[in-house]
Amino acid sequence: MTPEQITYLGFGVLLVLALVFDLGLLSRKSSVITVKKALFQTIFWVSLAMAFFVFVWYEDGKVVALEYLSAYLTEWSLSIDNIFVFILIFGFFGIREIYYARVLLLGILMAIVFRIVFITVGIELVQKVHEILYVFGVILLVTGIRMFSAKHDEEPNLEGNRIYRLIRRFVPIVADDGGGKLTVRREGRRYYTSIFVVVVMLAATDIVFAVDSIPAVFGISQNPLVIYTSNIFAVLGLRSLFFLLKGAVNKFAHLQQGIAIVLIFIGLKMLAEIIHIKVPPHISLLVILVCITASIVYSISVASREAVSGDKELEKKEADSTTRDLH
Repeated sequence: MTPEQITYLGFGVLLVLALVFDLGLLSRKSSVITVKKALFQTIFWVSLAMAFFVFVWYEDGKVVALEYLSAYLTEWSLSIDNIFVFILIFGFFGIREIYYARVLLLGILMAIVFRIVFITVGIELVQKVHEILYVFGVILLVTGIRMFSAKHDEEPNLEGNRIYRLIRRFVPIVADDGGGKLTVRREGRRYYTSIFVVVVMLAATDIVFAVDSIPAVFGISQNPLVIYTSNIFAVLGLRSLFFLLKGAVNKFAHLQQGIAIVLIFIGLKMLAEIIHIKVPPHISLLVILVCITASIVYSISVASREAVSGDKELEKKEADSTTRDLH
């Protein structure tokens, strides 16, 4: 067996064992995932991704390993934007928290299947028309510039969402969770529950994000091993990351600027190849690490200052109120 075949085999075995462990020991049906448990699961998936990085370094060499790590970090950071939308979807459809884990699992497994299809098509396109990478570069450049200045002040109108309207048009839907089931039978007719709708919406949302994230990975490496494994590891860790961050998404308000700079950098890196300028993998990894880390630290710092400022403002109002009452 070649080193690449051994790596694929190792990835497959690791993935199956990890899913069995996660689903069998860490996740129970209709159970609420606590922050502590979510932290443990997040550490588990990130540690697994890092262990695979070491394995790739050993089997396939330094360059492939650094490309894998850069791609994984990019996908992982982009997934936080997914979480913001996931929270809105759960809230809009009124899904009870005991069903979050199961719904996320089904949505993420669907997303993985769609991503594999997208990646396979992308690899075929790149192999046949290499110039499409330059198109990806332009897409990433434009996306990064837009993302840097984008505002999240207005919540998306899910009622007017095209995917939601399409589902309502073609399948009969009931406005309840059906006790956690995807379908229910009423008066001799089968209906699809809000659980089914949310699963489809989650998978569809991930596809929308994949339009940006998959070209970003192609900008880091055209090695199928790197593209497939980095995407799958990042998406599998999305469920635990959701439970870890769902109460603190606002603390990462400036992460999108860091991600935007990463996308702009990767877009420019892809376009630079037109004039035969190639950026080494370790430089790409360094830029990605600095941008993501700096934006997270800055976001947390700003959120902490705003919280302190809010507390002081509240104390001042209470003091003013007390003074007025005394007079």
